[in-house]
Amino acid sequence: LISPPFSSAEIVVSVVAETLKVPLVVDNTFLTAVGQRPLDLGATASLYSTTKHIEGHNATVGGAIVSRDIALLEKLQFVRKTVGSIQSPFNAWLTLRGLKTLPLRLKQHTINAHEVARWLEKQPSVTHVAYPGLESFPQAALAKRQHILHGGLLSFEVRGGVEAGRAVMNNVKLCCLAENLGAVETLITHPATMTHGDVPRDQREATGITDGLIRLSVGLEDPADIIADLAQALECGEKARLASKAGIEGKPHIAVGL
Repeated sequence: LISPPFSSAEIVVSVVAETLKVPLVVDNTFLTAVGQRPLDLGATASLYSTTKHIEGHNATVGGAIVSRDIALLEKLQFVRKTVGSIQSPFNAWLTLRGLKTLPLRLKQHTINAHEVARWLEKQPSVTHVAYPGLESFPQAALAKRQHILHGGLLSFEVRGGVEAGRAVMNNVKLCCLAENLGAVETLITHPATMTHGDVPRDQREATGITDGLIRLSVGLEDPADIIADLAQALECGEKARLASKAGIEGKPHIAVGL
């Protein structure tokens, strides 16, 4: 699962990789081994940001590399020991504690995200929704074949570009404005002005990150509450779009972190 605007990549050991003995490494952060098992699908190693779903509570920074290749693991362990890139005991404990609830959390993330995604598809101010669990997802068949769970990450496009996207960010009340994902809280991001704000527009749009694209990491709140928050924020985004279209200059309102 690639972010944003989200697409799925088929995990196969290609002829080139087999011939040249090139290891295949999969970043499985969005789904974790609960939602997708890269090693069972032929990958050499699986990479994780444990900061996201695995720890799941916005409390630590960490990462992990998992493999069945003993020689590779020995090399990685040597580098880790030499560089000293390990967590503190307390952060490691928090990460292990998060692992205990990961299967339950990811299942609920998936249920909530699916409900929110289906609702977003029906909104007139939303032009596109990308979520692997939707039938409209271009690679839905691949997602069904490869995913155990589809996870809580989705993206959607609002009419009105940057102005509408910024207005949505400024007016969410339950969703948290943050450049993170995979937490128990619902986290919302406007890539054009946040994560990819320094990327030239033409380069950004070439990768599908358009002015009105919004990334949503759906949390564990009641999906009805998430939808209600998005509904009122989207209404504000639509007002901003209409105001911009009519050439009306309102009072500047810049979201924190934008």
